[in-house]
Amino acid sequence: MTVLADANERPDFVVERLGKPDKTFVVLPLPLWKRLLDNEGLRRALVLVALGLVWQAYATWVSNDLVFPKLSDVLVALWKSTINGVLPSRTWNSLHTLLIGYAVGIGLGIAMTTAAIVTRVGNDVLATLTSMFNPLPAIALLPLALLWFGLGQGSIIFVLAHSVLWPFALNTHSGYLSVSETLRMAGRNCGLAPLQYVARVLMPAALPSIIAGLKIAWAFGWRTLIAAELVFGASSKGGGVGWFIFEKRNDLDIPEVFAGLLVIVIIGLVMEGVFFRTLEQRTVRKWGMSRSS
Repeated sequence: MTVLADANERPDFVVERLGKPDKTFVVLPLPLWKRLLDNEGLRRALVLVALGLVWQAYATWVSNDLVFPKLSDVLVALWKSTINGVLPSRTWNSLHTLLIGYAVGIGLGIAMTTAAIVTRVGNDVLATLTSMFNPLPAIALLPLALLWFGLGQGSIIFVLAHSVLWPFALNTHSGYLSVSETLRMAGRNCGLAPLQYVARVLMPAALPSIIAGLKIAWAFGWRTLIAAELVFGASSKGGGVGWFIFEKRNDLDIPEVFAGLLVIVIIGLVMEGVFFRTLEQRTVRKWGMSRSS
């Protein structure tokens, strides 16, 4: 009896030929260590563990908690701030504000790129505004935000929308332009209205670029939010993670400062490793538009 298997379809198995006259093949499982190394989550966890060990070793060598506290001290401070509810409350305030600003920026980006792809005027407006405002740091708009919206959440949302809008719009518009001409002509020949043409043809075809724009916009939004909170302070409901870091720095509680920074890193890892990864797996990778790493 001949047993055949495709090693590409079963990466956790290998096919070995027994060398008999009937060309019999047998499927053998890969060694445990190879299967573990094929697990991307495990590999990333090992990288994080290695970084943590380097952090702990370097902080022990420096032996100055005011300059670089040990990872163990930071984890203890993170636990205490989490248990007393201060850090979760500040984190929720930051995430709530960030999600509002992010949604506003993404909504504006979709509207502008849609107008740019269906009309020449819209394309000229997007190209001009992108050239003007994309190089402008969001932090430079803080004085104007204070004048226009006052010291509060509205000012932070304004600078967040600015930081999110332009990278998302650039990536999305670039994705629209990279759609093949054959697919474009097929969409036009179907007699689709402009909005239907964008929604049914261009958006699905440009989804890898759109998701990349969402990732970059999220990172820009986080950086802008922390900087804005450091300047604006406790603008709403006691402030966010940025204000938590600012307060602990004034108190010279450096492990707490690093605990706040660690929260930002953890949220970034969760968004990248869970949300955006799941979005990619259920869309562009499932549809064969992107390769798995």
